[in-house]
Amino acid sequence: MSALPPSGTAPPPPGKRKEIYKYEAPWILYSMNWSVRPDKRFRLAVGSFVEEYNNKVQIASLDEETSEFVARSTFDHPYPTTKIMWIPDTKGVYPDLLATSGDYLRVWRVGDSETRLECLLNNNKNSDFCAPLTSFDWNEVDPNLLGTSSIDTTCTIWGLETGQVLGRVNLVTGHVKTQLIAHDKEVYDIAFSRAGGGRDMFASVGADGSVRMFDLRHLEHSTIIYEDPQHHPLLRLAWNKQDPNYLATMAMDAMEVIILDVRVPCTPVARLNNHRACVNGIAWAPHSSCHICTAADDHQALIWDIQQMPRAIEDPILAYTSSGEINQIQWSSTQPDWIAICYNNCLEILRV
Repeated sequence: MSALPPSGTAPPPPGKRKEIYKYEAPWILYSMNWSVRPDKRFRLAVGSFVEEYNNKVQIASLDEETSEFVARSTFDHPYPTTKIMWIPDTKGVYPDLLATSGDYLRVWRVGDSETRLECLLNNNKNSDFCAPLTSFDWNEVDPNLLGTSSIDTTCTIWGLETGQVLGRVNLVTGHVKTQLIAHDKEVYDIAFSRAGGGRDMFASVGADGSVRMFDLRHLEHSTIIYEDPQHHPLLRLAWNKQDPNYLATMAMDAMEVIILDVRVPCTPVARLNNHRACVNGIAWAPHSSCHICTAADDHQALIWDIQQMPRAIEDPILAYTSSGEINQIQWSSTQPDWIAICYNNCLEILRV
């Protein structure tokens, strides 16, 4: 796709590389994330969506010799994962960690033969009931920071400590750095911003229909960046990877994605509305400030060029139609020519 800048990734192996690789899992998939480590290029983690207690997380990677996906590791997970993230460690200096959210936040250590639980982070020690986590984010600038969002209206910022390996002693421990009431109703997503050093600022969205921005250095107040005119719940938010002034969000059952500029609160600078069914996912390009991908129940993944803003963005520059309703989309940060989608029990990676 000529509209995207070259990404500088390694050339493909000899012979023509396919444009699409597909992996079929044993169950319906929901959460999914690309590995960031430079030595694990085509490795992804996927989470099952089974409406019962017993669920699975699977690590699959592309065998570049055979051009087939291989399941490297599968482990049990209570309830479906609402989100999966690999540690944002582009240099491979931290342990090979994976985090999942569901009833609690869990951090797993991925080994060659097995994946084992390093720590379970639970912020409501005083109660027999847990408030399920809707999402979380792992800070790219400081991988010792994670933030979770919950249906109990709060966001919690966790600090991780990574120790030395001593026999089988767990390597990773965590503690609550801060917990705050972020919204009037359930919080559905949280994301750290790259603004101001990339460590202290984050935003959240929730059932009250607002996007709110916080600064860990000044938690006594927050900034409302946007409120849905009909007070529809906002389900997802994603910060532009290159320009921290822009973020994208979407409302429940909406067929459009809204682009916001934090310098112009409460007024969308663009609306991306070519989808014909509700949008489920948003992913900004890792290497370009003006490209974003959206995915929806209309089986489509659309890539948009938004550099015309604030002029209206009429049409996407690229469209891919899958064989099912796309419920997850992730753009690889280390290989920007690749986007991954999930639909039904299938994971596909697409070359853009």
